Amino acid sequence: MGTVFRKAWTAPLPPGAEIVEQRGKHIARYRIRSGKLRTAEVFTAADGRVRIRGMTKAYIAKFRDAAGYWVERPTGCSDETAARAMLAQLERRTELVRAGVLTPEEDAASKHGAESVDTNLDAWRDHLRLKGSSEHWYTQARRRVARVATDRGVKRLRDFTAATVERWLTDQTDQNMSAGTRNGYRQACVTFINWCVRAGRLTHNPLLAVAVADQRADTRRRRRALTEEELARLLDAAQRRPLADALTVRRGKAKGKPLANLSPETREDLLQTGRERALIYKTLVLTGLRKGELASITLGQIDLEGRVPYLMLHARDEKNRRGSEIPLRADLAADIRSWLADRLTRAQQAARDADEPIPAALASDQPLFDVPGGLIRIFDRDLVFAGLARVENRGGKEVLIKTDDRGRTIDIHALRHTFGTHLSKAGVPLRTAQAAMRHSDPSLTANVYTDPKLLDVAGAVASLPDLPLDGATHAATSLAGTP
Repeated sequence: MGTVFRKAWTAPLPPGAEIVEQRGKHIARYRIRSGKLRTAEVFTAADGRVRIRGMTKAYIAKFRDAAGYWVERPTGCSDETAARAMLAQLERRTELVRAGVLTPEEDAASKHGAESVDTNLDAWRDHLRLKGSSEHWYTQARRRVARVATDRGVKRLRDFTAATVERWLTDQTDQNMSAGTRNGYRQACVTFINWCVRAGRLTHNPLLAVAVADQRADTRRRRRALTEEELARLLDAAQRRPLADALTVRRGKAKGKPLANLSPETREDLLQTGRERALIYKTLVLTGLRKGELASITLGQIDLEGRVPYLMLHARDEKNRRGSEIPLRADLAADIRSWLADRLTRAQQAARDADEPIPAALASDQPLFDVPGGLIRIFDRDLVFAGLARVENRGGKEVLIKTDDRGRTIDIHALRHTFGTHLSKAGVPLRTAQAAMRHSDPSLTANVYTDPKLLDVAGAVASLPDLPLDGATHAATSLAGTP
């Protein structure tokens, strides 16, 4: 026969706690993180340290499970009568498992299904950490799952149903959320519930029935590739803009003029910033790396001395989680080699100035580039400086315009589209371009990451065989006159 009880607990004396005497006992008064006031009895432990102790507010149920072992389960009830009712339910479910009416898996799923969504999300995070998954990916996925649950008022895992997600997606459709974004939320929820099923927290995934939105019919952001002339303008702007912005006077009679007084050291730092930024863009264009992938590359992952220089992209940092060797074109490898040599020279000079040991080489765990977290905004300003985008005043608000006459836009990821388009333009076979892009599906390389506007379709048509009509007419006339 099971029982319910409140469990005793002890803890170190909280910092800043006030100790008072009540009815012959020493009581600590302290505030928890939420700011609420709490009290607990103070005692001296066997090791001489002052601690506090008390009893849990909610009752614990203790009973024998289906295998005959004593187990304890929190009831969540502060009332003893309610706790005993919960104990009766637990014992009833145990009897059903023992009788074979419920399987142990169904029993476990029933228990986890009653837990909060947040509790299961925390367990999912622990699983992903053990697996070695990206913290950034988990953070985004959790935010999406939590938003769906919060908006629909879902608290328990078992209530996270297909109807819940479908209703939320319908609401977002009415609020003009794009199909691609809605699919991202759906996929995060499906992935989370899939894990719950594998972990025995649910018996099946009801979200598999939730329809996928048609992204082809609702494309909000269509990217375009940059031409060679536009790339040259972008790289030039990236190098010049940091110094040009710093030299520009922002107020007074000289407003807008490049007359700011800068020290030689500041000028040099700004020139180096511009050089690095241009090299970041060039690397993205000539490797097809994504921004986050490039940011993960350290000096220990680059080989510039082999016959074919390359970057090593770890599986944990790659979108498809495979890991790749990214070949570097000779001129890009030379630019990076020169950049690293200058970095080492500056590091050695800084060590001399600080009277510290002079490094013989840069540390292998240093990032290859300092990719700013706000690179997207920096890129937009570089586009404006290069004349590839413009800022308009609309209703007293400045709006960035960077779309072409076909509604296509330029952003950081457009540099990857540029990489794929120029591979196709150069006549690289589709299978080779697919490998360079690290795509699993060649149609993605051909249809999404190839901008047909930059392809020489007219030249391709001109290369077809000559078909003179004069010869065909003469031949037809001769045949007609033959008896």
